[in-house]
Amino acid sequence: MNSASLHPARLENVPISFFAMVMGLSGLTIAWGKAQHLMQADWGIYPWLAGLVSALFVVLAAAYTAKVVNYPGAVAKELGHPVKLNFFPTVSISLLLLSVVFMPLAVEVSRALWLTGCALHLLLTLYVINTWMHGVHFQVQHMNPAWFIPAVGNVLVPVAGVPLGYADVSWFFFSIGMIFWVILLTIIFYRVLFHDPIDERLLPTLFILIAPPAVGFIAYTRLTDGIDPFGRILYYGGLFLTLLLFTQARRFLRLPFFLSWWAYSFPLAAISIASMLMFEKTGTGVYAWIGGGLLLLLSLIVTLLLCRTAMAVKRGQICVPGH
Repeated sequence: MNSASLHPARLENVPISFFAMVMGLSGLTIAWGKAQHLMQADWGIYPWLAGLVSALFVVLAAAYTAKVVNYPGAVAKELGHPVKLNFFPTVSISLLLLSVVFMPLAVEVSRALWLTGCALHLLLTLYVINTWMHGVHFQVQHMNPAWFIPAVGNVLVPVAGVPLGYADVSWFFFSIGMIFWVILLTIIFYRVLFHDPIDERLLPTLFILIAPPAVGFIAYTRLTDGIDPFGRILYYGGLFLTLLLFTQARRFLRLPFFLSWWAYSFPLAAISIASMLMFEKTGTGVYAWIGGGLLLLLSLIVTLLLCRTAMAVKRGQICVPGH
């Protein structure tokens, strides 16, 4: 898919949530890089995955930029949507994840991506939270785990920020992410427990619950250079949420394909990386098995997601009104 070949009607309906694909592939790339590091091996996978996710980001960025230029009204409609609004920070999160991907390949490219991602994410976070605070059309049924996306992006900043030498900036973003994670987690569980079930189209977003504590553990370990009780709370919280959602596997397997299936990918990558990091820091073998098993599962899921997404695009089931 590229912006030049898209039919005008389909270009107008390119969803901002497409950037969740970049998050998932970036997570897969970083997870395989971590696995190779722990095993002191080089299987030649990393550069290919890095190239694939970079190319995907460029294609999606070009397509959405064309939509902004040609159909600003459609973009404004997404910005005003109570669910789609929360996917705009996936663009800045993609930049932050690409900065992690490029860290072992080209440090200055990583730095440029990180600085751009931080600036954009701060602007988007301020915009989204202002909209939450002053929007008059929000109702409790609009609430779903996709609202975590701005918070996850803030927590992600230290992963590349600390090794690049921006410790104070990293603490700033990490603090924002942690505060809003606690607030939103409370609201999400209130919504899930006491109101109508989440629409099946958005049901896969429940996996986003895993991301804040898992990414938070990785970032906190970067910031403190070790594992303390708070770090363990973050990791085990993420691990429990993973187990909780795995017990609901039959419910997820019955769902028809939606683009929201990509919500499975990045959170699984995050808990896989967090588990491998626990093994690296503690030397306890069970974490290596957890991390490795989740990485294999993630690889299968991402392969399936790429195939199903390509089929849906070819059949004209994506980039159509209502998606």
